[in-house]
Amino acid sequence: MGTLQNVLIAILILSLLTFISLFGQLPALRKTPIGWLQRALCLHLPNGLKYIDHTTTGGCLTSRSKRLGQYLFQEQNPVILIIFLFLLTSSSTLFIWNAFLLLPTTLLLPIPLLLFLPYYFTFLTVTHKTHFITPDNVHTRLRDYPYDYILFHPNAPACRTCDLPKPARSKHCSLCQRCVAKSDHHCPWVNNCLGRGNYRHFLALLSSLGILQIYGAYLSAYILLPTYRGARFNNTWTDVGDAIVAGINEGGMSIAGVGLLAASTAALPLGLLAYHCYLVWAGMTTNESQKWADWRDDMADGYVFKASRTQLRTQNRLRKYGGQPGVADGRGGGAENPALVGGMDGDGDELQVPWPFYSDQMVVRTDDGKPPAGQEALWTRIWSLDQVENVYDLGGWENFVEVREGR
Repeated sequence: MGTLQNVLIAILILSLLTFISLFGQLPALRKTPIGWLQRALCLHLPNGLKYIDHTTTGGCLTSRSKRLGQYLFQEQNPVILIIFLFLLTSSSTLFIWNAFLLLPTTLLLPIPLLLFLPYYFTFLTVTHKTHFITPDNVHTRLRDYPYDYILFHPNAPACRTCDLPKPARSKHCSLCQRCVAKSDHHCPWVNNCLGRGNYRHFLALLSSLGILQIYGAYLSAYILLPTYRGARFNNTWTDVGDAIVAGINEGGMSIAGVGLLAASTAALPLGLLAYHCYLVWAGMTTNESQKWADWRDDMADGYVFKASRTQLRTQNRLRKYGGQPGVADGRGGGAENPALVGGMDGDGDELQVPWPFYSDQMVVRTDDGKPPAGQEALWTRIWSLDQVENVYDLGGWENFVEVREGR
């Protein structure tokens, strides 16, 4: 029992560390104990070890491991993908090899399909490349989504690395060294960026993996349950524990160990799936949720203002073509608002993108908490996200349809 106990403890610790690493950086958990533990694990602990190394060895270990650390954490690499596939393959093989003769045919029939799906969706997620923005498809990507004038603006500076225009909802990935259409995040689990096209495969991977783990845990319990029921106990916790230990010893590492691993880690893909389903329902990506979180903090501090783009265009046109300067605020004079860039000068040079939802809003943040100079009357201070519109949120069901269609 000592070996199994140690394995169980190791599995629980690994699951906890994985949960903290994955979920601690989410905006919703940033100011919670999970977020604090994530920063301690991924930021303060490495810095502390680096300090100890510099103090004791003069930085010898740090310099030798610098290249390895850069490869593991700052470059695209398949290490985590290989570990994931190894654990999935070895655990499944070990369990099936020893449990095949102990299970009825009805319980064996779903195994091939349930085992095939995670590999299939992993392959689709890893090999997908059309979400990368290239000179050949950038003009198509520019017509995927409209700019919302909050998170994304037209005529923004081109990507400094790719030297390409930035379509709405896109982001440059420093690991892949490419811009990604409808960027969600870079996932080391699949050694690829998640974005337009392969995001649906990633959700299917999470779902299929969670179902496989639940079913594996059920099969393990099915095999071990007779041992538990056959034990004699007097309904005391000690006797129940002894019966569970007897069942685990009966199953060994191949059945009990794999079952415990599946049961204790199933919450990871399913929890991640639940979070991403929430993002889809809300009409945003992980990248956009982080941007919205920053806006929310600035709104709470009183640094954010909203205005009508139509009114701003009208006043800019008057200023540019000889109308009455400052007519909108009745003050006269004043420099053109520096916040209004890209498609806000009244020339109508913004690319028109067919989209079922249109918003006339423009939102800016200022450093001094005052509305943009020269147009104060056009701007309204806003305090919460409820006062702005997310043009990418088409409604819960429609958002899921968009993802299902690879958009």
